[in-house]
Amino acid sequence: MAAKSGEVRVKKRKQQQHLVEQLQHQDHKQHFESSFHLSSKSSLKKHSFTSYTESHTSLSSLKSLSQQCLKSCLETEGEAVVRLSTLTKKAQRNILAMDTDKEVIGYVVPLFRANHDVVRGLVESQEEGMTEEGIQYVAMRNLFTREAREAMEIRVEKKSRSRHVRESAERVELGKTLEEWSEFRKKMNPDSLTHPPEFIVKPRGQTVWEGKTVKLHCTVAGWPKPRIAWYKNNVLIDAKAHSEKYTTESNYNMHSLEIKNCDFYDTAQYHASALNVKGEVSSFATIVVKRFQEGDEAGPLDPKPHGFCAEHGVTFNTTIIDKFEVAFGREGETMSLGCTVIVFPTVKKYQPEVIWYRDSVPLKPSKWVRTHWSGERATLTLVHLNKEDEGMYTLRVNTKSGFDSYSAYVFVRDAEVDIEGVPVAPLDVRCQDVNKDYVVVTWKQPAVEGSSSILGYFVDRCEAGSLHWAQCNDIPVKYARYPVTGLVEGRSYQFRVRALNKAGVSRPSRVSETVIAMDPSDRARLRAGPLAPWTGMIKFTEEDSTAGVVPERSRRGHVLHREVYCGHRHVAAGEHWDACEVPRFALFDLAEGNAYSFRVRCCNSAGTSEPSQPTADTTVGDKMDLPSAPGVPVATRNTSTSVVLSWAASKEVKHLAGYYIDCSVVGTEEWMPCNNKPVKQTRFVCHGLIAGANYVFRVKAVNAAGYSQCTANSEPVVVINAVALPSKPTTVRLVEAVKDYMVITWDAPASDGGADIRGYFIDYRTIKGGVAGKWHELNLQAVTTNTYKAENLKENVVYQFQVRAMNMAGVSEASLSSAALECKEWTITVPGVPVGLYMLEVRDTSLVVLWEPPLFDGRSPVNGYYLDLKEAEAGPAGWKAVHEKANKKKYMKVTGLTAGASYVFRVRAQNLAGVGDPSANLGPILAQTRPGKHKEIYVDVDDDGIISMIFECSEMNEGSEFVWSKNYEAITDTSRLTIVSQGGKTRAIFNSPSLDDLGTYSCSVTNTEGISSSYTLTEEGLKRFLDLSHEHKFPIIPFKNEISMELLEKGRVRFWCQVEKCTAACEVEYAFNDAIITQGKKYTMHFDKSSGLIEMYMDSLEVTDEGTFTFNLVDGKAKGTTSLVLIGDEFRELQKKSEFERAEWVRKQGPHFVEYLGFTVTPECDVLLKCKIGNIKPETEIFWSKDSIEIAEDDEEAAKIEMKDGDLTFNIGKWYDKQERLKEKEKENEKPRPKPAAEEVPNGPRPKISKKDAGVYEVFLTDERGKDKSIYNMTDAGYQAVMNELFRVIANSSTQIQVTSTERGLILHSNVTYYNEELRVGWLQKDTKIAASERVKSGVTGEQLWLQINEPTEKDKGKYTMDIFDGKDGVKRVFDLSGQAWEEAFEEFQRLKAAAIAERNRARVVGGLPDCVAIQEGKSLNLTGNVWGEPTPEVSWTKNDKELVSDERYKLKFEAGKFASITIAAVTTADSGKYALVVKNKYGTEAGEFTVSVYNPDDEEAKKD
Repeated sequence: MAAKSGEVRVKKRKQQQHLVEQLQHQDHKQHFESSFHLSSKSSLKKHSFTSYTESHTSLSSLKSLSQQCLKSCLETEGEAVVRLSTLTKKAQRNILAMDTDKEVIGYVVPLFRANHDVVRGLVESQEEGMTEEGIQYVAMRNLFTREAREAMEIRVEKKSRSRHVRESAERVELGKTLEEWSEFRKKMNPDSLTHPPEFIVKPRGQTVWEGKTVKLHCTVAGWPKPRIAWYKNNVLIDAKAHSEKYTTESNYNMHSLEIKNCDFYDTAQYHASALNVKGEVSSFATIVVKRFQEGDEAGPLDPKPHGFCAEHGVTFNTTIIDKFEVAFGREGETMSLGCTVIVFPTVKKYQPEVIWYRDSVPLKPSKWVRTHWSGERATLTLVHLNKEDEGMYTLRVNTKSGFDSYSAYVFVRDAEVDIEGVPVAPLDVRCQDVNKDYVVVTWKQPAVEGSSSILGYFVDRCEAGSLHWAQCNDIPVKYARYPVTGLVEGRSYQFRVRALNKAGVSRPSRVSETVIAMDPSDRARLRAGPLAPWTGMIKFTEEDSTAGVVPERSRRGHVLHREVYCGHRHVAAGEHWDACEVPRFALFDLAEGNAYSFRVRCCNSAGTSEPSQPTADTTVGDKMDLPSAPGVPVATRNTSTSVVLSWAASKEVKHLAGYYIDCSVVGTEEWMPCNNKPVKQTRFVCHGLIAGANYVFRVKAVNAAGYSQCTANSEPVVVINAVALPSKPTTVRLVEAVKDYMVITWDAPASDGGADIRGYFIDYRTIKGGVAGKWHELNLQAVTTNTYKAENLKENVVYQFQVRAMNMAGVSEASLSSAALECKEWTITVPGVPVGLYMLEVRDTSLVVLWEPPLFDGRSPVNGYYLDLKEAEAGPAGWKAVHEKANKKKYMKVTGLTAGASYVFRVRAQNLAGVGDPSANLGPILAQTRPGKHKEIYVDVDDDGIISMIFECSEMNEGSEFVWSKNYEAITDTSRLTIVSQGGKTRAIFNSPSLDDLGTYSCSVTNTEGISSSYTLTEEGLKRFLDLSHEHKFPIIPFKNEISMELLEKGRVRFWCQVEKCTAACEVEYAFNDAIITQGKKYTMHFDKSSGLIEMYMDSLEVTDEGTFTFNLVDGKAKGTTSLVLIGDEFRELQKKSEFERAEWVRKQGPHFVEYLGFTVTPECDVLLKCKIGNIKPETEIFWSKDSIEIAEDDEEAAKIEMKDGDLTFNIGKWYDKQERLKEKEKENEKPRPKPAAEEVPNGPRPKISKKDAGVYEVFLTDERGKDKSIYNMTDAGYQAVMNELFRVIANSSTQIQVTSTERGLILHSNVTYYNEELRVGWLQKDTKIAASERVKSGVTGEQLWLQINEPTEKDKGKYTMDIFDGKDGVKRVFDLSGQAWEEAFEEFQRLKAAAIAERNRARVVGGLPDCVAIQEGKSLNLTGNVWGEPTPEVSWTKNDKELVSDERYKLKFEAGKFASITIAAVTTADSGKYALVVKNKYGTEAGEFTVSVYNPDDEEAKKD
């Protein structure tokens, strides 16, 4: 037993090793494999297998896993039984791929790595047929069933090979029978009729070559019948919309996806999704399309193929959209570049790495550069652009499956200079060789030197943190580098550079990066951090206690003692050596031209060493020379705004900084820089050029020494799109077949390469037994159509064809070969497919589709066509017919398109047998008017009556020609049209216009991007143009104004007309009732040929003048006639007007009214009766009357009359003062005036107008020449009209309502210029009329209209409206008494009310006290003062501001609260002084002051003596 057990263990190890090798081999074959779980409750533990591409270390984990599986499954000690537990009924197989956060990121397919062959090999290799009977059964059960069956016991025993094979077959058969029975029971059970989808056969991944067709198959079970959808990289595939690429089929639960003509972009992960009401299941397969390696090796920033990411279990695909284009900025501006990045699939908490590059150098965020990544859009912002920011910008998106990138160039133009002619700023200022006391500053020269060459440069420095810039050099330096000395160790500095020429100094460059003045060794030590503690040994010798002492170090690693190095220099001509310190030393005081040699000695505390060997003699001087001129540039076309320039590099140049490129439009001498930052490549794309302009270019090299000579000018080049080879023709197909020939057709290339397609070449090959032969040429001469008849073929032989397109640049690549076509005669009854579809005249809402008839008509000729269209995004169901009836023409104009939408077109031919198959699709075509300056075709008729169609195009290219066609067919009859083309203009002249010329004329421009236009000449249009031609041949003089008549003064009549243009030879014939009239006593004629004005005058209209007046004009072959008919009532009315004008003229010969009497109201509300008189003399009498009573000079009303400059006015409301009038007369007569009577005393101003002023006013004018009068009736309606006008002026003069607070309440008021008592004024609160009351009153004071609100409350808040009648609707003034306005007004009212109360009740002395009292000494003084106050005030008396107290001397009393008295008995002179009665209550204090003077009579007498 021991021997057997040992043999079993040896065999186990061999089997384990064999299994591991097979697993390793299988891992190498399967690079992309989904994870799975093996479920077991006892001996089989769950293990997760991941992709081989995750890491090579997974092999070791697989080995350990296989060993664990074998140990758990192959326990064969004795007859021991190993039990394998099954899945529980609730357990479900996990087919979801999870990330680390347990988020579902996709579906995976459960696989079993140890397949059946491997397990079977293990069993068969055991000695004497020993096997494990249940491994493959358990594996198959766990793989293909969803619910576990009852647990099974697996016994391991010795069996023969034949017995093992027989029992295995029986078990398999039994298992199938049980499964079929189980499925039958499920279907028969009503509760289990529906079940979720399940893949019986899953799609299998495939690898194919580019250009081949691949097909994915799967079989799905489920009830109800599942719906199948196919996805590419989780994007739904719409096979109907892309029928040329995909085909899907579903038959009897078998489904397929066919991918035609595979290319590299079809490499993706595809999956089929089955869905019904019970659930959804998916199965994945990967398609890899291989291609032959062609072209150069990819660069570092070129996109790489994406690979599978094992960490996340997906392949990331990156797409960059909304890309930034070539950009132009100017110094000082801010520019943003951005792209939208789509990474699919989306994995939670995973973001790609987004990196921006400038000229392949990664950009780091700084104060000049800001980057932002929002998760979808990457943005780069360049703050305050400088020329250093110019270059090629690249966005690179890194994912764990690879990376993608996009690049575009950014140009930075110089800012405008302050002084014309100065150079622009230098650029790229850098600090080299930074030390503790000096730094070498370098820069690059600018592209533009200004009006003269650059003389030198100034270098400025500034300490970090300050704004003070100091110039480092007094003399400009010529080379683009300069050593700046005199720095302070440890301080930080920035530098900038300015250029100098004869015109002045440029703006400073962008400042350099901040540098610290420090030795490189110290800087390195700072970057490295503190040193480790020193652990060396110190030894002493007897000879010298200090010799060989190792420098001591502190614990922090700092050297306490260091060696000192000394350098020496020596002038070759002398023997003098100078000493200098530090191991690295820069010398700036050497004399240029001298030769120097150098040696070094070192010293420490023990002494100085011997000097080193001297260096060779070195002559001081800059050895860098100017670079040599580059090679002559060669310019080639690129796009409509750019040119590619290439040149040979400079042969003699050191330390090249780059090249500058200049461009100039031919014919000008103005050179403009193409780049403001030197480029080191010898190829550059110059963008931003003017389309269609002719340019020349030159290049110059630059290094630190300066600029090279400019190259010679390049050959001129026109900025237009470059001509390239056309793309491949597409869709080669058969349209007709006979016994010995076949007719093939194809679609034109998608791109013609910028030049017209000149023809096609066709190749063929035979296919025998599935083996293709060699390609042979069919035609040696290029065919110009899209169809070709391949003749002399052999019947029943299979052929393939391919086509190449040719333009002026050459022949394109061959198209994809056609399908295998057998040469045999067709028996089809319907016509073939139309061929050669193309479009013209694409506009926003219309285009024209043209085609050629099918080469195979069927059993009967073609009798019509049908045109279909659909939007590009629509599927096969989106096709719809453009028209209902068959179109017999081979073209059709499609209208009603949506601007900006893309459409696809196809055509079907029809004969008597029916409608044939549709043609190949044309499109997608974008419905958009092509931008440009070309116009539509228009018809012109010149002065000679010649009719022609004109078409202009401003975008002509080399070789472009105008091609005219009629009804979209070549014009063969040249007798009808004459074509004249010159430059960008063409003219099609009708030789003899007639109905034969009707049709649609089109003109296209070759060698352009489809520039074309058409014009449809209809019968109505032709008739109109013929009429216009007749007018030009037999012209009619055009009239600007037809004959008209007007009345003049004296009743004269003027007939006149005006022609638009005429010559000096033009003549006029005047006629009345067809009779010629000439100039004489009755008629006066005048013809101004310069202005074309024709006039005829008559003194008056008489009864005999009724009729027709005519002017006949003759100007060479041109004629013109205009007439005016004056008859009937119209003539009689004109005659009356003429007589009236005559009478008016007679009237105006004497004094007369220019404007009759009327009224006006001035802004001051003065009512004036006003008229304007004319032709008066000093002796002309003017007098007024009212109600037929003349107003005399001494009347009061006479003062109201004024006349000035012919304006006569009567001021009705003027106030008349008789006294002032008498004073005026007194001054005139110099006579004393008598005492005025009582009635003459003025009573004050009167109203502006009243009813007393109503009446009939008249004004009379008279002198020897005649008389005139004017009347104004100011009664009733006239008076009311005056009053309404007065009310209007008053109402409009009212000011906005204001609020004023008083102690009684609030007053809303508005001022007017004048107030009349008849004026109606109403007040409203909240649109409700206010009724007058004791609390709310309205009124007028002077010119103020007011509304008083006494004791206002909250109810008084709101909107107040003052409505003033203005004769019509009224003028409203609104005030909102609420909010802040109410609060402020109410607060002021309360304050004033309180102040008024305080003032009324304030304590005060109301009388009784004199101002001064004189009293004789010895007498008694008694004074009483009257006091008021509420409440009763407090009373006190003061003397000289000191309060008095009632005592024996001063008797102070206060009686009845009103009377305060003071009594002084026997006054003395000491009682003299200033006294005051002081009263006080809570509202205030007041003092009644008086003076007491006590005198002695004796003293007075003594003073007199």
